[in-house]
Formats: sequence, structure tokens, C-alpha cells
Amino acid sequence: MVELQKKYQIGVRRFGVINWVGTYSLFKKEVLRFLTVSGQTLFGPILTSILFLTVISLAIGDQRADVLGVTYIKFLASGLIMMQVIQQSFAHSSSSLMMGKMMGTITDVVHSPLSSSEVVFAITFASAARGLLIALASTLIFIIFIDLSIQNLLLWFIYLLLGGLVMGSLGIIVGLYADKFDQMSTVTNFIIVPLSFLSGTFYSIDKLPNFLKILSNYNPFFHMIDGFRYSFIGQLDGSITFGITILTFLSLVITYLAYTLVHKGYKIKS
Repeated sequence: MVELQKKYQIGVRRFGVINWVGTYSLFKKEVLRFLTVSGQTLFGPILTSILFLTVISLAIGDQRADVLGVTYIKFLASGLIMMQVIQQSFAHSSSSLMMGKMMGTITDVVHSPLSSSEVVFAITFASAARGLLIALASTLIFIIFIDLSIQNLLLWFIYLLLGGLVMGSLGIIVGLYADKFDQMSTVTNFIIVPLSFLSGTFYSIDKLPNFLKILSNYNPFFHMIDGFRYSFIGQLDGSITFGITILTFLSLVITYLAYTLVHKGYKIKS
């Protein structure tokens, strides 16, 4: 017994404070996961935005209609880009956790030499990367075909990053909670999609009654879309300072909640 105790000892973490190699490997695995099926994960959402833009612009006929001092087509294009970022960033992390649980591959992550914070960091930033690629491709396409340009590249990136982090970490929580795809679809179809549609993507909240206008100012989806639109047209319904503050606060809170659930092994450890 003494010899066995000397021979077999619990391993000591040898990666320092952060396992950069392991975190990058998981991040790379998550990115390759959506790049492998890019037709579904990237080109599909981009095509959806183009179809929305085409159909609505044809339906309204007069594209000179003024919204926030710009044509409606410009107003709509930037909102459509962010709407897809919101939905797809959430879809990546939630489906990653859900599929991992159903296929049993989540054990590879649970038993890997990665801390809970490193797992959350890798999956969340992979979700944000998916949203960033969709936004970049959509922006280039819209710039080519309509009179649209980025006026503030820094804000363009900040809102994409914050939106991706909030929705990516939220997706982890929902992915851990859901036991089957029906539950995840319920959250997507009845919460994520409606809120993204009703957060100023297709209209200015200035046209809403005062009560709904005040309510919209506390909707994080509205600030994601409104701030991102500002980077294109230089006009907005809300406030840049308040929007970035609330999104930063939410990203920290939701990420910490996701970390806590992963750390406790919620529905992933027996």
C-alpha cells in the first residue's frame, strides 16, 4: 500500500493560471465545427438577410422613405445584420452543448484539463466569431449592392463583440438547461427570435407609444441593434453610453452565470 501511494499520485496542474493551448484547441474545434457546415451556419443566415432586404424593399416601393434621417433600405440593412448575429451566436453555443450532451461527447470537455472558465471562454468566443464572420460577409455584400458604409469601425466591432458574448454565454445556459431539442427550439422560437424582431430591426422605436418606448430602452436586444446601426448611419434611437454599459454588465453577469453552471456540472456531470 505504501509503495502504491508513492507510485500513484494525483497530478498537478502544469499549465499555469490559464491553459492557453487547451483553450485555443477547444476554441478552434468550435470554429471548425461551424466552418465545416458553413452552408448552414454562415451562408444560410446571410442569404436570409439578403432575402429580407430584397422582399421588403420591393414591397415598400419608395426606398426614399426617411427613417432617422436615412433611407429605409439603409436603416433596415444594418438592423438585419445584427439580428442574424444575435440569433446565430446564440444558436452556436446552445447547439454545441446540446449536441455534446446527446452524443456523449460532452465528457471529452468535462474530463479535459480545462477549467470551467476556460470552457466558457472558448465556446463563448467561438460563438462571437461566428457572429463576426456573418456580420463581415453581410456588410461587404450590402456595401457593394446598396449605398451603405461603416462610419465608425470601432463601434461596429464593439457592438458585434458585446452582442456575440451576451448571446454566446446565454446559449451555454440554455444548452445546459435543455434536455432535448424541443426545449431549445422553444426558447429560440418564443424568446430569441421574437425579441430580435421586436427590438427595432424593422422600425424606429420613436414610432412606438411612450410606454413601449421606455420599455424598449431596457431591452438589451434593442441596444445591440440600435448601437450597431449607429456605426453605419450615425443616428440612433437610444444612447451609446447606456447601451454599451448595459451590454457590458449583461455580458459579465450572464458569462459568470454560465461559468457557475459549468463549474457545478449542471446536467453534464452525474
